[in-house]
Amino acid sequence: MSTILLSGFADEAANQKTIDQQFAALAALGMRYFSIRFIDAGNGVKNVMGLDQREIATVKEKLDEYGLSVSSIGSPIGKVKLCDIDDGTSTSYRPFDQYLKEEVMRACELAETFDTKLIRGFSFYHPKGSSIDEHFAQAVDQVGQIADACDSHGLTYGLEVEANLVGQNGQTLAKMHKHIANDALVTIFDGGNLVMQGFSEEEIFEQYMAMKPGMGWIHIKDFKDPSGSARVEHVDEESIKHFVPADVGQSGHLRIMQDFASFLPELETRMKARGVPGVFADMEPHVKGGGQFGGFSGPDGFGVALRAFCGVCDQAGIGYHLRDFDDIRADRGF
Repeated sequence: MSTILLSGFADEAANQKTIDQQFAALAALGMRYFSIRFIDAGNGVKNVMGLDQREIATVKEKLDEYGLSVSSIGSPIGKVKLCDIDDGTSTSYRPFDQYLKEEVMRACELAETFDTKLIRGFSFYHPKGSSIDEHFAQAVDQVGQIADACDSHGLTYGLEVEANLVGQNGQTLAKMHKHIANDALVTIFDGGNLVMQGFSEEEIFEQYMAMKPGMGWIHIKDFKDPSGSARVEHVDEESIKHFVPADVGQSGHLRIMQDFASFLPELETRMKARGVPGVFADMEPHVKGGGQFGGFSGPDGFGVALRAFCGVCDQAGIGYHLRDFDDIRADRGF
């Protein structure tokens, strides 16, 4: 049986996002890996990109204490505007040359510091109301330069499919991956991010299939709108709700994971060639709410979402590992 590596955005599992809350919740649930995004490592809640050296040292010390490893840097790279245009949104613009030298290099440094090969990122915001095609070439150029920078550090940049970005659907993200043609660039499937845009279950499966040639890992969240699915051209990310566990949403996770089971050996080979230990399924449930730069589930909601996804994996014939007594004995040297 092919096996997936369970990971998750640890900040979703902590009420105040403190380091001990995050790490204790994930360790208690039996997880070994997590994506680091927002965290209070002793001086208030910060995005990982803003941690100082003392906070970084604290995180590394706590990793050993709780037996955890970082699967990816949950960076906000690529969640800025492509163009310096006031389009009515609050998203910021950064001149790209400066952004590449400062923010992207910072993400690479953090990945090396936390001993992970993966950086989660995005495909930039085109002006609200404009066509993707009009800005596709610029997004390809900028994402390509980010992939080159990551590759120079032996890292891999994962593009998450998400509303309002140039890569807001699977086909566009797959097209971007093909144009850039760099092994340091992979795509990240996220069913919940597609349901909220009004795509049907069949359309989401088609987007998943389109992404497979360039896929690197997957995010696990789902969405269920009681009013039904209506196509939305621009999602108000601060007002969205109705996120649900993977076994009750509208993404069709069971069908996707059944296909994923046969795809896993190929994908594992792809990711191990990049120095990654395997294929990650990153829990990002948002079951108590979500927004443009993060979400929240609480320790209870995170546990519900994790167990739901494990149930989907059981049905799909995908293996996974949660800590057991043998792990505890091994950690103690028995």
